[in-house]
Amino acid sequence: QVQLVESGGGLVQAGDSLRLSCAASGRIFSTYSIGWFRQAPGQEREFVAAFSWRGDNTYYADSVKGRFTISRDNAKNTVYLQMTSLKPEDTAVYYCGPVKGYENALNVWGQGTLVTVSS
Repeated sequence: QVQLVESGGGLVQAGDSLRLSCAASGRIFSTYSIGWFRQAPGQEREFVAAFSWRGDNTYYADSVKGRFTISRDNAKNTVYLQMTSLKPEDTAVYYCGPVKGYENALNVWGQGTLVTVSS
C-alpha cells in the first residue's frame, strides 16, 4: 500500500523559513524518486523539487531555485523540503509524491500540508 504523509506546514511571515517532511512507505521510497509539489488556491498543482531517478542530483522549479532545498533520510524513508526566504506566493498546500520528470509517477497523493506566508 502506498502511503505518503506530509507534515511541517504552518503560518509564517515573509522571509521566514520552514521545513516540511514527507514520510513515504518503504516500497515507494525504494522504487521511486520522491519529490514535492504544491497547489495554491485556485491554481493547478505544480512541481516544486525532486531528486533525479538515480538520486544523485536534485532539480527545482525556477520559482523556488536558490530558496528551497530537498533532502532525504533513507533510514527513515523521509524526504524533506527546507524552505527559506518564503514569499506570500509560496502559500499553498504542499504534497509529496513519486516523481517521473515533473509529474507524479503514480498520481498518488498524501493529504498535503498547508503553508501560509503572510506579507
